[in-house]
Order: sequence, then structure tokens, then C-alpha cells
Amino acid sequence: MRTLPTPRAPPTPLSRSVQRNRVFAMKEIKPCRPRWDSAMTDRERFARQMRFQPVDRCFNMEFGYWAENYLEWSGFVENGVTTEAEANRFFNFDRIAVISGNTWMSPPFEEKVVSESGNTRVMINRDGLYAEVPKDSHSTIPHYTKASIVTPDDWKREKSARFDPSARERVVEIEKLKEQHPADRDYPLGVGCGSMIGKVRDMLTFEGLAYAAYDYPDMVEDMVETSCVLVENFLDQVLPHFEFDFASGWEDICFKNGPIVTVDFFNSIVVPRYKRIRKKLEQHGVEIWYTDSDGDVRPILSGLLDGGINALFPFEVNSCTHPGELLDAHKGTLRIMGGFDKIQMIAGREQIDAYFETLVPYVKRGGFIPFCDHRCPPDVTYENYLYYLDRKQEIFGKLGTDVVVGL
Repeated sequence: MRTLPTPRAPPTPLSRSVQRNRVFAMKEIKPCRPRWDSAMTDRERFARQMRFQPVDRCFNMEFGYWAENYLEWSGFVENGVTTEAEANRFFNFDRIAVISGNTWMSPPFEEKVVSESGNTRVMINRDGLYAEVPKDSHSTIPHYTKASIVTPDDWKREKSARFDPSARERVVEIEKLKEQHPADRDYPLGVGCGSMIGKVRDMLTFEGLAYAAYDYPDMVEDMVETSCVLVENFLDQVLPHFEFDFASGWEDICFKNGPIVTVDFFNSIVVPRYKRIRKKLEQHGVEIWYTDSDGDVRPILSGLLDGGINALFPFEVNSCTHPGELLDAHKGTLRIMGGFDKIQMIAGREQIDAYFETLVPYVKRGGFIPFCDHRCPPDVTYENYLYYLDRKQEIFGKLGTDVVVGL
């Protein structure tokens, strides 16, 4: 039996909240392939596909790449592609954008080097975490040694200094955003709904949140409430001024064995805040709401759905399951964006073909947009990636077929 290669450790996390880097920049990038033929606008296609309705062909998007890809993939290097926005233009993907706000710590902690020894240095990051990182700056998961916020007294101090909902920097520049995203746009535009518990994890560390949920449950609930209030403040500013096509969020509180916090904690503390956000979204006609959470989300999926989150992104396969399992279990209710196993992309053409075949029935009935189940790592060769894009177009990108017929 063939052993599939294992991807490298993930890179230092990048921000996922700022428009998904799909707003077109000024730098000239010549596309390497034609745009898929279309009989609908990107906005129409996304809206219908995510509502299980027939469309002209599948929505075509990807989730981005590791920093190393821009240095190692020949297509990127030879054509000056250095960012996700440029890569999206290079591959001629459909356009999608998100407006996000200042819904967390502001001001953040100052990033600085605290100490150095041997081949490592200790830094404090914007979340106030102390982390050991290699001096050579290669991509790796930081080794966090301690957090700035551990006890209720720590939280009281930093909450007053960094979490004021009325802070000037939280005011949204509506007119500027309207210029960037006009009402007659032809692409889907989302509104960022931040994070109820994932950013708390970032602030406390994985282990810190696990302990704090037991040692200081009132403190953790107040952190979740604070996050919810900041998101509500942002939504109140932007929802009256835009017709949003979807909402987005970020949690990342699950690993391969399930969530960091207990299901009871999630359902009793986090889900009620989701419901408050959902109520605001519904008042302004926003039906689709996805959250970005890696790992095995199955234990908290019923809570997510109950709270009003009805789509998962980017749906990491190996730490959870095949997307079809959950789409079958929640047919007509759950949507998934992502879910193409990166391990198969690493393995080669035969494995890519085989995995695509398993996705066909789910794309066909709608509510599922396939793309790499995380940022594509450099373990995927550029040649394999181009083959993957070619096959995706051949299977899901042809007009006049029954690619997406809906429920």
C-alpha cells in the first residue's frame, strides 16, 4: 500500500479577516489562463450555488498559498506573483471580497524581541503571547511560552486598555468602502463577523483557554461577550449601507480530536452570541454565514447550525472527514466551501482525479464550492497544481452542462 507524503508543518498563521486578499491591486499581473466561460455574474452564481439553485457552472475560487509557494513555484517567480490577490488574478479566479472591521484588541500589543539565545529568539506578538521562533525566520508553528493575560486581574487591566467599543479607531469609513464596493458590483461581497471564541484562544493560547474555561469560566464568558459586542458595533455601522451576499467568521477552536472547550461550554456560552449576530444579519437579508474552523468540527456542528452559521470553510479533510459525510447528514442546510484534500494534490494526478470523482454529486446539488482545504502548501508541486486547476475546470467549469442543478 502506498504511503502518501505528509505536508510540512503549517506556516505562521496569516490574517484571514481582511477581504481574503481578493480586492484587485494596482500591480499588473498577466493571467496565465483564460477565465472560465460564464453566463452569470460572479455575484449571481455565488448566491444561487450557495442556495442549492441551478447555475451556469461552479464558482471558481481558491484559498491562497503558503509564503514559500511565492518563492518556489516557477509560475509565481517568473511572473512576479507575490501575494494572494495577485495569484487570484494570475489564475483568473472568480472574484469574492469581504469587508471586515476592527472587532478585537485595539491597540494590540507591540510586537518586539524580548530576548535571544542560540538559534532562537523570544518575541511578544500582537496578542500578547511570548513565543520562541527560529532566528532564520523559516515558517514554523511558534512555541508559545506564556500569555500576557492569564487571570481575571490581567483581563480587567487589558480589557480597559484594549477593548473599548467606542474607541475612535473602530469607526468605519463607510463612504470609502462604498467607493471600493459599489452597489452595482458583479461579485459577491461578505461582511466579517469576527470571532466569538477563536480570538480568545489566540489571546490565552490553546492550553490557556482549556484551563481558563474551568478555572475562570466567568472571565472567559466575559471575553466572549466582549468580542460579541465589538462585532455587533461593527455590524450596526455597515449593515444599513450594503447589500451583503454572505457573512464570514473565524474560530479555529478545533483540532483533530474535536474542540478545545467542552461542547456544553460552547453551546451555553458561544452559541447564544452567534444567535445575536444572526438576528442582525437576518434583519438585513444576509442568509449565508460561514465560519473558518480547522480540525474536527463535528462535535460542535449542531451548535454552529443552531447559532445560525450554515457554512464551513475551508473544511480540512484529514482532521475531520470527507465533506460529503456532513453534506449528506445536513442536506439542504449545511454548505461547505473548500474540502479538496491537499494530501491528494501532493500525491499526484491519479489521486487528484479520484478525489474529484468523490465530489461530483455534492457540487451537482449545490451548496458546495470545492477548493484546497487550506492554504496550498509548497509540497504540492506547481505542475500538480496546474493539473488540479485544469481538471477542476473540465469537471465543474463547463457551460451548458448539469454541473450544478440544485436540490
